[in-house]
Amino acid sequence: MRDRWTKEELKATINVYLQMYTLQQQGQSCNKKAFYRELSNQFGRSEKAYEYRMQNISYIFLLHDRDWVAGLKPAKNVGRNVTSAIEDILAELENRPINEEVPFEAQVDSYRQKKRKSLPEGIKEPKTSFGNIVKYERSPEVKGWVLDRANGQCELCKEPAPFKTKSGKDYLEVHHLIRLADGGPDVVDNCVALCPNCHRKLHYSSESLQLTQDLLTDLQA
Repeated sequence: MRDRWTKEELKATINVYLQMYTLQQQGQSCNKKAFYRELSNQFGRSEKAYEYRMQNISYIFLLHDRDWVAGLKPAKNVGRNVTSAIEDILAELENRPINEEVPFEAQVDSYRQKKRKSLPEGIKEPKTSFGNIVKYERSPEVKGWVLDRANGQCELCKEPAPFKTKSGKDYLEVHHLIRLADGGPDVVDNCVALCPNCHRKLHYSSESLQLTQDLLTDLQA
C-alpha cells in the first residue's frame, strides 16, 4: 500500500490546485494532466491519485461556498484528518485564518451519507473553549440527523427550503432551542432545522419565546 500523504506532498498538490484556480479566474485554460504528471514525477504516486486528491480540495472549496476548478467535481469521501490538513494548508497559502467549521461540516456530510438506525447521543454538556470568541463543542451527527429529519422542510413554517446549495442539498439552518450559551444540550431534541427567515424569527421576534416553547414541546412529545 502506498505511503500516506506527507505535508510536503499535500502542500505541493494544493499549490498546483491554486495555480489552476487562478488561471481559471483569469479566464485562461490549463493542461491538468501535465500538472498531475509533474506531481507524479516528483512524488511517485499515480497521476490519477493527484486528480482525485484535487477533487477532495474542490470539496473543501465547496464547504467554503467557493467555485472550484472546472472538471474537478468535489469528492466528499475524505477523512477528518485529511480535511483538516487541507484546510490548514489552504489557509496558510492564502494567508487567511483557518475555518474550523470546515472539518465539522465535512463530518456532518459523512454522517448523512450513512444509514443510521439509532438516535445519536449528542453532547449533553458541551465543553467551551475560549479565544477571541467562545466556542462550544457540537456533534456533527446530531446536525446531520436533524437535517435528515427535516427532509428539506423548515420545521417551523413547514415550507420547503428556500434554495439548493451548490452541492444540491436543501438549505436549512440548525438552531438550538435552548442556547448552548444558556446551558442547553447539543442533542436532537434541542435542535430544529429552519429556513433563514424562521431562524431570525426565533432569535429576534416578539414571539420567539412562545415559538421556542412550542417547538420544544413538539420535539419532546
